[in-house]
Parts: sequence; C-alpha cells; structure tokens
Amino acid sequence: MKDTSTKKGLFIFTIIITLSIIIGTYNLLFSNKNIKIEDYNETKFSKISQLKNSNKHYIGIIHITGVISESSNTYNQKWILNVINSLKTDSKNYGILLYINSPGGGVYQADEVYLALEDYKKTGKKVFSYFGPLAASGGYYIACASDKIFANRNTLTGSIGVISGNSFDITELLKKIGIKSTTITAGKNKNMFNFNSPVTEEQSNIMQEIANECYNQFVNIVAKGRNLKIEDVLILADGRIYTANQALNNKLIDEICSWEEAKVKIITSEENKKIIYKEYKYKEKDSLISLINGVSTLITSPQDIFAKDVSMPLYLYSTK
Repeated sequence: MKDTSTKKGLFIFTIIITLSIIIGTYNLLFSNKNIKIEDYNETKFSKISQLKNSNKHYIGIIHITGVISESSNTYNQKWILNVINSLKTDSKNYGILLYINSPGGGVYQADEVYLALEDYKKTGKKVFSYFGPLAASGGYYIACASDKIFANRNTLTGSIGVISGNSFDITELLKKIGIKSTTITAGKNKNMFNFNSPVTEEQSNIMQEIANECYNQFVNIVAKGRNLKIEDVLILADGRIYTANQALNNKLIDEICSWEEAKVKIITSEENKKIIYKEYKYKEKDSLISLINGVSTLITSPQDIFAKDVSMPLYLYSTK
C-alpha cells in the first residue's frame, strides 16, 4: 500500500514538471498572441495606435486584473505598457483611471508599470485608481503612482512586503523512493533553492538581502505616493492586508465609494466636464492551452517552485 502511494505521488510529480515545461515553451513562443483592446462602447481595435481615434476628450480606464506577470489570460505586460504610452501621446486623452483587482505579482513587472505611469504624469495628465475586491501588494505598488485612490467598501488592500524565494527541499523524499538527482555546477551557490539541494544559512541570507532591498524600494514608493513619512510606512508595511476602512484611516487610500460614484467624482472634479470614459481590457482568447496554463498557475502560484536559475523572481504578492 505504501509503495502504491509513493508511485502515485511520483507519477503526479512527473506530470506537473512535464506540463510546466510544455506550457513554458508555448508561452515563450506565443505569449503575445490573441490580444484584444476594447473601449467603453465595446468597439474592438486591432492595434494600439487606433486608440487615438476619438473626437472627444476622454479618460482611459485600464483594467489591471489577475496576477501581474509577463502574460496570462487576463494580464499582459507588453499590452499594459503600450496602452499607457499610447494614451500619453494622445492629445484627446485627459487622464487614466486604473481599475485594479489583483493580488500582486512580479516586482519587475509592477515597477515597470509604476514607472510608466510616473512618466505619463509628466505630461500634466492625472492618474486615478479604483480598487475592486483585492488590490494588494504589487497591485497597491502600481496604485502609488495615482493622484487619488478610491476603493470599494469591501476592498482588501495593502500587503506591503516582498517574497524573494520559496524553496522546496525534497532530497529526503527522493532518497526514500530511490531517486538520486545531481546538478553539476561551478560556484557553491549556483544550485541554491533547487529542489534537490537543502538551503544553507548563507543562501538564506543572500535571498533575505535581495528581499530587503526591494522592500525598501516599495516602502519609499508608498511614502512618496501617499505623502507619508518613511517611519510611518514601515509600521504599516509588515505584509498584512487592510480593509478599506483601515486603509483609509492609515492614509493608504483617499476615499471609499462605489465604482460608478468614483467615475462621477473624477469628472466633476475636472474643469472639462464633457470628458467621457473609454475602457481598455486585455483578454486572451480561450483555448486548451490557456486552460492548462490556468491549472498550472494554480499549482505553482505565486512562485516558480522549480527554479531554473539562481536569478529567482521577486514577488509582491498577497494570497488573501
């Protein structure tokens, strides 16, 4: 009975690795396919440049949905950056309203979007954010570029912190079932955080230093964006999530209201009352591969469990 369970576990383990390799290869080759861009009236465009074809001044609503990564069925980094850049150069565009419903994601991707929004604001245009059910960690990081942040009364936000690594040491399991895994390396820490190598104290310290550096960057961005003192942000930034009321009391957001109320408030606060909204969403076409990809994400999210290299990704992620 024990041998049967062990074989079953090994079989599942092998299937997961195989699926991950197949999906990773597919994403590398086809990750930017099947992109849709939609405006508020649900008119579909095939190219980013066509977003400029508007006869009225408008605020662009950009949806940031799901895990912030290079590409998924609800989020695409290249698409987000291209939309922001297109709106920046469009004379009819009056501002950006981000609708954020995300647990966070990669530090690299979140910071790229944040910097793109900061660059966008150099034109004199404004950025607003509205938080849906969850706007945590990397989602909050991006929102710090906003001139004003609105949230739903049931929003969960915050989670100001960093995950720099996740190690699964299965050396004892492999030994138990008679499998020996050997990785040939040059450099004593090259195999760090691989599943066939225990984590040493030195390696733990290496990843902690990386996390600390990114954490300090996050804290400084929050302090700048919310006009708070660093020491006050450090008290709030212990990785916990906050309710909308808690976030408001701690000055992490500006106002609690509904989505429709936020849109009205933004327009009435501007000199040009004839502004309209144009909405932009990314949605990958459904396919068997995207379905498998979703299952794989659930299995390995939020971290890449089987790290391919020592340069592991950093995550701004909340599991709540």
